Amino acid sequence: MKIALVLSSTPAYSETFFRSKIRGLQISGHQVLLITAKKDVNFDLCEQYVHPKVYKNKVLQLIMMIKVYLGLSFYIKNVLNYFKSEREEHTPFKRILEKIYINASLLKLNVDWLHFGFATMTKDRELVAQAIGAKMGVSFRGFDINVYPLKNADCYTKLWKHVDAVHSISIDLWQKACGLGLLKTTPYQIIAPAVDKSITAKEAKVEQGNAPVEIITIGRLHYIKGIDLLIETAKRLKDYGLVFKWRIVGGGDSSDFERYRYHIYQSGLKNIVVLEGKKIHEDSLILLEQANLYVQTSYDEGFCNALLEAQGKGKICIAFNVGGIPENIIHGNTGFLVDKVSSDALMSQIIKTIALPLQEKKTISKNAVNRVKREFTLENQQQAFLNFYNAFI
Repeated sequence: MKIALVLSSTPAYSETFFRSKIRGLQISGHQVLLITAKKDVNFDLCEQYVHPKVYKNKVLQLIMMIKVYLGLSFYIKNVLNYFKSEREEHTPFKRILEKIYINASLLKLNVDWLHFGFATMTKDRELVAQAIGAKMGVSFRGFDINVYPLKNADCYTKLWKHVDAVHSISIDLWQKACGLGLLKTTPYQIIAPAVDKSITAKEAKVEQGNAPVEIITIGRLHYIKGIDLLIETAKRLKDYGLVFKWRIVGGGDSSDFERYRYHIYQSGLKNIVVLEGKKIHEDSLILLEQANLYVQTSYDEGFCNALLEAQGKGKICIAFNVGGIPENIIHGNTGFLVDKVSSDALMSQIIKTIALPLQEKKTISKNAVNRVKREFTLENQQQAFLNFYNAFI
């Protein structure tokens, strides 16, 4: 079987989700192609192709379009199929020409599956799979379903009509996609993120903990991650008298950093709540290892890889009972869920968790590590993707 995976960029070394998927398919004898916007010369897992670049210079753009169209002359059947499909969708002639250009790399493919790693990547590419005679697969992640449709109403209407099979990282995201128009009869499979066994704890390591308590949150500086609520919670914990340091690991726009820095300063939390910025995966894991508690303050989550890794490291985890997080944490067994999304409720759970007997903390830590090692392995994930493609071909 030949599978083309469409991503925005080449998977980084730390992005085990996509890299393990590619390796697993290759080990099972399948050929994988990767199509991205830019080529990474250091990426050598599989063949890689890039989409044609769009130029601001109109003359250069015209020259490149002619060059690309000439290159497509060997794939005229696919191009004509695509042209016909777009005309049936009443797409204007000029727009079809533009779409043929941006989809040129895909129209040259001869594959069994064309799989988009993110639903947002299907925009203007919904009809390519049927034009080249391939099955169309798409993966749902948090931003695809929880964020993008808020500003782009009916953005997936065409996708729902043409997708052959859906992969979602959580039941919650699949249910929300159905609320956005996905037919429940569309074949789907839930395949959760996985954790590399090499980074999981060999055993639970929970200490009684001396002041200051080390708390960590990992996530980009985006409103949906609840950073303002995190700062409010930290202010309440300080007023309560808790001695702690709360590190936030994640990147964002300069305006986001300035906004949260000011909120931290205004709340009297300088040197207590620390914006660590974006870190490479290995450095994030080092900071995670040093923490006593992992706290996720997101208003919504597709699943949350960082939360899963924290459990794999044996950290006591606390998060709001939202989105796909209840599929990630088992309340009272591998961590704690907070039902009410508020700084009061979160502060209360943090204080209760810190006060737990050492043996109870060790039990929760051990349960979390064992569950990750049992249910969220790369091997399980690889087998699940094999089942996905074999079931829907």
